[in-house]
Amino acid sequence: MNLTNRNLVTIDDLSNDEMEGVFCLADEMADSTATQYGLCQGKIMATLFFEPSTRTRLSFEAAMLRLGGRVISTVDVGATSLAKGESIADMAKVVGSYADIIVIRHPWEGAARVVADYAGVPVVNAGDGGHEHPTQTLCDLYTIRKERQTLQGLRIALWGDLKHGRTIHSLIYALARLGSSMLFCPGSGLELPEHVIRRLNTEYRGELKKCGHLNHGPERKLFPIDAMYITPTTHHQLAMLPDISLNVELKAGVDALYVTRLQKERQAPTTEPQERRKYPVVDKELLKGKGFEKTLVMHPLPRVDELAYEVDSDPRSRYFKQAAHGIPVRMALTAMLLGMRETSVSSGYPSFAHKVEYPVYRRDSGAKCSNRNCVSNQSTETKYIKPEFTIVSSEPLTLRCIYCEHELYPEFVASSDWHQGTLEHKKYHSARSRWTKKIRPENLIAFASEDEARAWQLKTRTGTNE
Repeated sequence: MNLTNRNLVTIDDLSNDEMEGVFCLADEMADSTATQYGLCQGKIMATLFFEPSTRTRLSFEAAMLRLGGRVISTVDVGATSLAKGESIADMAKVVGSYADIIVIRHPWEGAARVVADYAGVPVVNAGDGGHEHPTQTLCDLYTIRKERQTLQGLRIALWGDLKHGRTIHSLIYALARLGSSMLFCPGSGLELPEHVIRRLNTEYRGELKKCGHLNHGPERKLFPIDAMYITPTTHHQLAMLPDISLNVELKAGVDALYVTRLQKERQAPTTEPQERRKYPVVDKELLKGKGFEKTLVMHPLPRVDELAYEVDSDPRSRYFKQAAHGIPVRMALTAMLLGMRETSVSSGYPSFAHKVEYPVYRRDSGAKCSNRNCVSNQSTETKYIKPEFTIVSSEPLTLRCIYCEHELYPEFVASSDWHQGTLEHKKYHSARSRWTKKIRPENLIAFASEDEARAWQLKTRTGTNE
């Protein structure tokens, strides 16, 4: 398989077979690191890290250096022309003329996609806000694969900040695609975002079941399960009964417990003292629970207080190995994206993803992404980025931003296709009315509020149409 000149912005940019190709090459490179030097000689990697990083940045740079390439880097947005008001698109074009591959981390969700659109060289997303972190997922899956010899039919517990954790989001999509069952164990108020839940419900073949009513028994007290994603390979009757399904999953054992820290930097301002908020902690007491005898304890790092240091000496801990695997995985990925290596393998894993072709909503006026951290809402980028969504549902009308994947639920709609083209027909309607289904996607105009709809109607009736 050939990944030359491809981008890796989300984990869905790689198929199951392509991920397996990366893993097989990583195995080869891990066993012969010294012999890989020179493979990327003459190539330059630009690492643009506008958020703090230790493992991701250094492992990418170490990977390129071990391949014989060179690295140019910036780690402070204040030291770049972005601080002067330069757009990400302009930066991408310039850096793309200096380097053969770009690795970027940015606090704005969707920033990596913009760089990929304009750079002209392969771009790797090293984390864009709370959106995704696909290469961390490759490291996570590689670790599990080495320990379990398979990535199919696993039971994975995801722990901590499921709302803001970009590593969690990428991992969830990959695990769902591989047919895994997942147990979601969030901190208080840190449950999965709605747009992630919708993707699980509509684009994969399993079922998501809330488990809030399960508050009895010793397992429940130790293991704060909020919801389960039940793989499509699970018996239908079990999927209908979450309490029975939970017992089945725990009795069978959890293959991996994936722990994440509280993402304080992405928290909305609150008057509640942080120390008073409940955040689950993994310690030896928890690991004594039923079903954890052979569980791998994983963490993308850095950790704070959510993973006790006493677990470091436990033979089930894998988080430092997980970090070390970042070198061969990123060596393999870099070599493949630069066209220096190819592989010919088949994972043998069926994909449980259900490809849905959603209509596209793209207009200069009307709806805008509701996520303030989306790249499409930043003043330096709105000069060239126009709001763009996929229409993922009409009941209720739901638009998914193509940059950050957050969802918007417009209150009012109108159509650009007017009968006889007369002004009296230029009206807006409630998004909950029958008109929403009648308007063709290419003619849809959506408004977040009635004030927006009124302003649009007034504008068009005074002779200035969009």
